[in-house]
Amino acid sequence: MRDPRDIIIRPILTEKSVRLQREANAYVFEVAKDANKPEIKKAIEDLFKVKVLKVNVINVKGKPKRRFRVMGRTRSFKKAIVFLKEGDSIPLFEGA
Repeated sequence: MRDPRDIIIRPILTEKSVRLQREANAYVFEVAKDANKPEIKKAIEDLFKVKVLKVNVINVKGKPKRRFRVMGRTRSFKKAIVFLKEGDSIPLFEGA
């Protein structure tokens, strides 16, 4: 079994993720590309001592970008939306 810190890379704080946090008690994280839903659920429960109800996973493709005449792409990553039990919260997001 992998270390939970190898699965959860960083939290994603955007307007939409903060709204999800308030309205649906859901938190958004960038996760390892090869992580699956059960691994993500276990990693969140181990790291933050909360009860996870559901995990949604999205593969975000890099967008094409252009700098002068050179075409490139932003990086691709995997994003997980984690829904917690009512009353649980992750203190990492409370100070944001």
